[in-house]
Amino acid sequence: MKIIIINGPNLNLLGKREPDIYGHTSFEDYFGTLQNKFPEVVLEYFQSNVEGDLINKIHEKGFEYDGIILNAGGYTHTSVAISDAIAGVKSPVMEVHISNIYKREEFRHKSIISKACIGMISGLGLKGYELAISYFQNPQL
Repeated sequence: MKIIIINGPNLNLLGKREPDIYGHTSFEDYFGTLQNKFPEVVLEYFQSNVEGDLINKIHEKGFEYDGIILNAGGYTHTSVAISDAIAGVKSPVMEVHISNIYKREEFRHKSIISKACIGMISGLGLKGYELAISYFQNPQL
């Protein structure tokens, strides 16, 4: 099984940015934890602050991977283009948010990408990524 985690803008600042919301762990450190927890899964990680780079990566991996875990960051609420990219590929995409987007500013309550995704995990911290991998391993749960 091959899964790619794609993180969008500002998620490169995890561990430094607003630790009261996002925690103190960098995603690179957490990614090592995921690799250790799921040794049977080929995990790949990509992060970009650029919308087009995220779309290109979805296109690149979206026909060969068993799943895509996407935290589109702020693009969640603004990017029709990312939603179209998700809809255009075969790989299922799970939307993940570290914070509970419904407990934050009102503009964050609407996800433009949700309709194209198989589901959303929001508000469970970094654990949401683990849950998404577990789902891809056993979607009947």
